[in-house]
Amino acid sequence: MTNLSLAQSCPIKAKERVQVFDVLMTEAMYSDLLRETQEIVELALKGMRRQVGIEPPHWPDGSGLILEHRDRFPEPAPARIEGLAATSKRLGQERELSFCGDLDFIPAEEYGREDACRTMRGAERAVRRVEVRIP
Repeated sequence: MTNLSLAQSCPIKAKERVQVFDVLMTEAMYSDLLRETQEIVELALKGMRRQVGIEPPHWPDGSGLILEHRDRFPEPAPARIEGLAATSKRLGQERELSFCGDLDFIPAEEYGREDACRTMRGAERAVRRVEVRIP
């Protein structure tokens, strides 16, 4: 597999995974939905970075690399990159908490429909922007 085909496969996988949102929302699995949105954004941004020759990091939040190399992306990407990076960073911070919880934090009790809707919008926005190579 070439780096270009790998770059193209990431946004495709991210777009396909958006389909699980309906199931997770119907079942009120909000913390699982949050974890899924983080992975979708991670996939979308990995594809975006690879499209411009930046090998993505092997950790969930690569927002720093996007911001650092914003000049590699076509215009008007810089303004949109800020939003994508902010979404990635926020979801990266909540990733483990939404999945495993903590002694005083039970994900299924802490995350609600509003949290799920907010993160779904961010993931869908990331997929749309990467799908069209951030016009």
